[in-house]
Amino acid sequence: MYVAGVVIPGPNFVAVAHKAASATRTEALAVVAGIVLVNLFWASCAILGVGIVFAAFPWLAFAVKVAGAAYLVWFGGRLIFKASAGNPQPNAQAPGGSVRQAFAQGFATNIANPKSVAFFAAVFSSAAPPHESVGTFVAMLGMVFVVASSWYGFVALTLSHARIASAYRRSKAWVDRVCGGLIIALGVRQLIR
Repeated sequence: MYVAGVVIPGPNFVAVAHKAASATRTEALAVVAGIVLVNLFWASCAILGVGIVFAAFPWLAFAVKVAGAAYLVWFGGRLIFKASAGNPQPNAQAPGGSVRQAFAQGFATNIANPKSVAFFAAVFSSAAPPHESVGTFVAMLGMVFVVASSWYGFVALTLSHARIASAYRRSKAWVDRVCGGLIIALGVRQLIR
């Protein structure tokens, strides 16, 4: 079930795919690292009972959902705005810690991703035994790490391939508008659910 939840495209997939095709491979992998770290956080919360917290405080779950949706709308709007500005970026590392920025982007995209919160709080928490041992806890987190790193790493490495990245740069404005629109649609969808 976890594998399906990771592989189904959502904001994390779009963030990795966009970074892989528009920036360096290192930056794309930094986005992956940010996403995986948050997956480990949400998995830990689910195993430790965040679903109970959200059930007891529905306003908190709602606040997380609204904040996540707002971030997705902002992020998608920024992609569209930058695409409209017509300022293509070369596939080279920008000065000033762009790897840190890419990691922060992956972290922020996933921490604000309502799909991640809902998945881990609802599904993953029910899969955890009521009183898991440290070994079970570590094994579950290991599975989260391997699956998320493998899938998003594969996406990052594949889409950062020179030929694919070059095709992206030729169609950057159009692709960024589509990606931005998809991210905005995912944010709006989360608001109305």
